[in-house]
Amino acid sequence: MLSGVIFSIRFYCKFKHKTTYPKLNIKTTKLLSDLNEQLNFIELEIDNQITRCESSIEIILKVLINLKNLISKFKFKSETEEIQFFKEIKPQFSSKLIYNNMIYKIEMKRPNGGNRILKKYYNNELGKLKAFFDNELEFYKYYRSGSTYLDYKYFLRGKFDIKMSLDNHYFESDTKFSTSHDFKVAKILANDLIQLYLENQLIMIDNKDSTEKSQRKPNIKMMWTGSKVALTELIFALHTEGAFNNGAADLKDIAEYFEHIFEIDLGQYRRTFLEIKARKNDRTKFITTLNEKLLTRMNNSDEVL
Repeated sequence: MLSGVIFSIRFYCKFKHKTTYPKLNIKTTKLLSDLNEQLNFIELEIDNQITRCESSIEIILKVLINLKNLISKFKFKSETEEIQFFKEIKPQFSSKLIYNNMIYKIEMKRPNGGNRILKKYYNNELGKLKAFFDNELEFYKYYRSGSTYLDYKYFLRGKFDIKMSLDNHYFESDTKFSTSHDFKVAKILANDLIQLYLENQLIMIDNKDSTEKSQRKPNIKMMWTGSKVALTELIFALHTEGAFNNGAADLKDIAEYFEHIFEIDLGQYRRTFLEIKARKNDRTKFITTLNEKLLTRMNNSDEVL
């Protein structure tokens, strides 16, 4: 859906400023590592997606509080160091919160119904991701391309530009722990994972459809043991009646369908039909016989079905 512009999440992981800050990185790396370990444990131990998201959100919120406390006591030595934290480090934490919260909402609102309804629902959710992408296209390109020329506006605290159409989220957030665009970065990272989740759900539905269809196939193979002439008569009758596809099915398609399911070669069935038309007596011999035998069966009140 977003292919062609969306790059891999791996691009983000590889993109780093040349300057690194060991003291801050060591602490945040430890926090992120511990968080991932806890989330992986939840993934293995909890099968229900809603319960899994609830537990994950609870843990992520605690870690974000720890991260916030860490930054409140930490003094950035330069603007470059501050930009690195809000552009590269913090979004790795907050994107996990956004992802789990969105998946929780999606699954809580998931409608009851068949596979067709579920596919429509998940595709609508994919549409919402596309809408976010369209609305944030300029920043999306800026971030994915690894640009830095506006970092001083996007990722420094208190340096927002009102002309950049900021989200209400920024004005309601703690400006000591937020910049105008770190949340947008987290949203981009989360949306990549949400898209994968939704696409996987659609794949599982398709696989389920295929399994159900295969399970519905009869175990007994049926063979046409009547004459080819009789089958040809039946095919022309069904086509004339418009019994397939509301009468839109072509005669050729119907004939090939019967040939396929019964593994029979009807040969020049149109010529066979001309021969049937040329009969002097009872031109619908097979259909007449069907009618007579079915009526006899209906009149036999003693028959047990």
